[in-house]
Amino acid sequence: MNFKKQDGVAVVTALLLTTLAITIVASLFWQQQVQVRSIENQRFQLQKKWVLRGALDWAGLILREDRRISKVDHLGEPWAVNLGDTRLDQYVENGKTDTEDSDATLSGQISDAQAKFNLTNLAANGQVDRRELASFAKLLSNLRLDPSLAQRVASQIALTQDKVIAGPQQPGQPGQPGDAPNPPNPSEKSDSLSTIANSEVQFLKFSQIDDLLAIPGFSAANIVRLRNFVTVLPVPTKINVNTTSAEVLSARLENVSLTDAALMIATRDRAYFLDFERFKLNFPEKVTEADVKFLDFQTNFFVVNGRVRLNKSLLEVDALIERDDKGTQILWVREN
Repeated sequence: MNFKKQDGVAVVTALLLTTLAITIVASLFWQQQVQVRSIENQRFQLQKKWVLRGALDWAGLILREDRRISKVDHLGEPWAVNLGDTRLDQYVENGKTDTEDSDATLSGQISDAQAKFNLTNLAANGQVDRRELASFAKLLSNLRLDPSLAQRVASQIALTQDKVIAGPQQPGQPGQPGDAPNPPNPSEKSDSLSTIANSEVQFLKFSQIDDLLAIPGFSAANIVRLRNFVTVLPVPTKINVNTTSAEVLSARLENVSLTDAALMIATRDRAYFLDFERFKLNFPEKVTEADVKFLDFQTNFFVVNGRVRLNKSLLEVDALIERDDKGTQILWVREN
């Protein structure tokens, strides 16, 4: 009887040890599978970044070649043609066999950043520009948004800008002979007094449209509405008449309604404008000589959007490219 009990215990012990061994092996296989997947995902991510880096270089080449052969930018040029889903089977290692279909694709587009209203224009040297403020308020009205929000945005933009400190008058500078330099009065705020030197809070500069969410009155829905008409560039810019929208063009020109701007856009789509004189010649009653300060017919800033899909993973980036006669440079790259 004792021998039978011992045999039963031995069998149970063997079963428990077998179960424990199977559990340990399964756990090891699971950990190995997780590590393999992690390494694979890292490889895919690195491949996608390299593909997008090559795409940005390719976009820069297109823009440099365009500047070399033309001084006018319009929507009929090669850079404005969107790149549809392009398979990368022969260029990207996607981990699939030769008999399987590949999901490695690249798509994207180049858009004119100067087709939009530049929020940086709203202030200069820490002071709100009244003409630009009126233009932005008109744009908000064109988009059926509250135009009073323009003042809040302009004030916030001004607070993010450093002001130049006006130094004391030195001997030999314009003034009355023999006059001693007047010390600055700390109780007075000069238009050229630095916000930092004045011990005021220095706000972070706007870098993207989403920063408007920090201003009371703006919602996510407002940002979605503004995204196609407003941008933030590092320096003040003019708008490109050949690429802009009717809403923005109407906002930039005081005497032009939204209906007038739509007519201008329709005329432009039939034949783009070469310069301001030809544009004014088409609309002599709506365009004045003063408008030349706000309009341009070539572009220095472009936004490149690129999307790489590798199997079930997707990487999308936006990049701001500055272009001049010397070449192009990437100012920033953001992953979406």
